[in-house]
Formats: sequence, C-alpha cells, structure tokens
Amino acid sequence: MTQIRIREASQFLGVSDDTVRRWVESGALQSEKDASGRTVVDGLSLARLARENAVLPADPSEIGRSARNRFVGIVTDIVMDTVMAQVEIQAGPHRVVSLMSSEAVRELGLELGSVAIAIVKATNVIVETPGRAS
Repeated sequence: MTQIRIREASQFLGVSDDTVRRWVESGALQSEKDASGRTVVDGLSLARLARENAVLPADPSEIGRSARNRFVGIVTDIVMDTVMAQVEIQAGPHRVVSLMSSEAVRELGLELGSVAIAIVKATNVIVETPGRAS
C-alpha cells in the first residue's frame, strides 16, 4: 500500500490538514500509523476521494466526443500576432496552454474571460514519479 502523509494528502487535494484529518476520522479516508507512529493515508483511498471530489464545470457544448481529456475553463491570456496565437485557459486547478492560428482565435470568438473547452488528445503522455531512479 502506498502511504501518504496527512500534509502531502492535503496538498494533493487542495484542502487543509485539518480537513484531511476529519475525513480520516469520519472514515472517508483509510489510514494507519507508519513506522514512526505518524498517521498516513492509503494512496488508493486518497486517489478515489480526489476523483470523487474533482469539480470542473460541466461541458456546455453537449457534443459527444471520443476524447476523454476535456477541460472546461476560462480564457485567462491570449498572445497573438498576425499568424499564430497562444491561448491560456484556467480549468479548475489546471492551466492549459494551446498554440493555434490567429484566424482560429478570431473564428472561435476567444477573448479574455470567455468560456472555452480544451480537448487534449495525445499519443505520448509522459508520467513521472517523485524520488525514483530509473
């Protein structure tokens, strides 16, 4: 079982240490004592709670897609020249940056503060783990 300290769990979930402790006390998170006697939470239990509590706005487009990685958010920055543009979207805790043509920005009517949906379809996804040598 992966063991995660209360402080780290609170950082992953974006809540206070006290909130994580309350979830442990209520049984929402499984916990045990580590070798040093500190309370740690079960990584799988934490992952399930994170997924259940993840809140992103609903996709307003009501269009079915095969892509599962959709992030609804607000346009927070646009850097545009005559040909290309960089569009930044804040979707919950996620910052998504897209490079597209300036023409696409105009056609989509993107502007600061507008609602946008970033759809990520990637064939290469890099996954890292902290503190592990290959």
